[in-house]
Amino acid sequence: MDLYPLTIHEALEHLRRGSVSSEQLTEAALHRIETIDGQVRAFLRVDAEGALRQAREADRRRAKGEDTPMLGIPLAIKDVLCTKGLETTCGSRILQGFVPPYDATVVARLKQMGAVILGKTNTDEFAMGSSTENSGYFVTHNPWNLAMVPGGSSGGSAAAVAAGECLGALGTDTGGSIRQPAAFCGVVGLKPTYGRVSRYGLVAFASSLDQAGPLAQDVTDCALLLQAIAGYDPRDSTSVNRPVPDYQEALRPRLDGMRLGVPREYFVEGMQPEVADAVREAIAVCRRLGAEIVEISLPHTEYALPVYYLIAPAEASANLARYDGVKYGFSVTDAEDIFDASAKTREQGFGAEVKRRIMLGTYALSAGYYDAYYLKAQKVRTLIKRDFDQALAQCDAILAPTTPTTAFPIGSKVDDPLQMYLGDIFTLSLNLAGYCGISVPCGFAPSPDRHEGDEAWGRHAEGLPIGIQVLGGPFQEPTVLRVAYAYERATEWHCRKPPL
Repeated sequence: MDLYPLTIHEALEHLRRGSVSSEQLTEAALHRIETIDGQVRAFLRVDAEGALRQAREADRRRAKGEDTPMLGIPLAIKDVLCTKGLETTCGSRILQGFVPPYDATVVARLKQMGAVILGKTNTDEFAMGSSTENSGYFVTHNPWNLAMVPGGSSGGSAAAVAAGECLGALGTDTGGSIRQPAAFCGVVGLKPTYGRVSRYGLVAFASSLDQAGPLAQDVTDCALLLQAIAGYDPRDSTSVNRPVPDYQEALRPRLDGMRLGVPREYFVEGMQPEVADAVREAIAVCRRLGAEIVEISLPHTEYALPVYYLIAPAEASANLARYDGVKYGFSVTDAEDIFDASAKTREQGFGAEVKRRIMLGTYALSAGYYDAYYLKAQKVRTLIKRDFDQALAQCDAILAPTTPTTAFPIGSKVDDPLQMYLGDIFTLSLNLAGYCGISVPCGFAPSPDRHEGDEAWGRHAEGLPIGIQVLGGPFQEPTVLRVAYAYERATEWHCRKPPL
């Protein structure tokens, strides 16, 4: 039996029965990484020795009668989450060589439960990007078609899960960076409510938007991972102190009695026809499962993109000011003085996209422009949140496309930032509101014909995944998980695997 395709909940059953060990699961994952990651390039670094050591310890704990929800499960961690003793670079040259002396709270909780940390996954630099092409190290490839991007910024985590290189992974979502790569790679990705999961040890991009969350093969695994990492953390001032429900209890196969809203603003001109058709069919499936489908409006959606690209870069410009080459990471030594050293360190250490956002943010916060740009953006953000509140007063959750297109070819948008930013049009608003959402596979579209004949084409003729997202109100993760699970159970899209 191949072990690498197992879901987390399937693997836990095998572990509990004693039919496999954590060491065997981990060896299978490491072998899979060794075999195919040269093509996918999902991992920035793999800690094989540490993973096997953790796996053996998990087996010892289980032999003593322990049975925690993640005991012995091999997972991957996005490289913006601190890992004690394991290099954390945020996909940036400026943090090359930085080894944190502590774990992020989400990582610490997984370790306490006995999870096995395989390594760190690739990401757009400081999570700024939608394709994982902005990594300071290399580009990650979509397992369904190696000529395509995996999405971003959690593209490494999504690709690793899709390719069977880990049983689950953690990512972060600032403007769609869990849900968009989940859609592009045909996996499940959940963005929790802001404050539901600790941000302690998550290297900040935009502090009022960042949120860590799970990527997995199915909704049940997402629920298990969320259960493991959710909860109050006094070390995070934005963490909310409220009970964590049993997310698995919310997983039911029917949607009887539920009202699901479909926003008219989320079916826009220029959407890829296959995406629109797949999402509409998914909505029809939800209706057949007993849900009442109602049309709703999120009227300020058109302002989400400019609002996000004022607020997020402004917060990034403040957060990234700490990278001066003095305290940690990359540092230029051939400089005339400390000011020259700081300028050269940032010039050489930051990539083009990060520099672009720092400049945008610094400009928006500068004297004479703060009121006109940043303050006005915050006021419109309030209107966007109010849209969600009014819509969710009419329905239990919202159904919408995750992305307007399927994954696009590597290199096709890297020189056109606006086109890249437009790819997040359906995900940004939820982060501005601070609410929760999940993306699940809902179909496939043919890979573009112009890649026929490529070496990658013959091995990736299955097409490209499409995602639908379920959006919910604050701390309504049980609701969005219920809708996603019922839809998943009624379809087989999540069962397809890339033919690597």
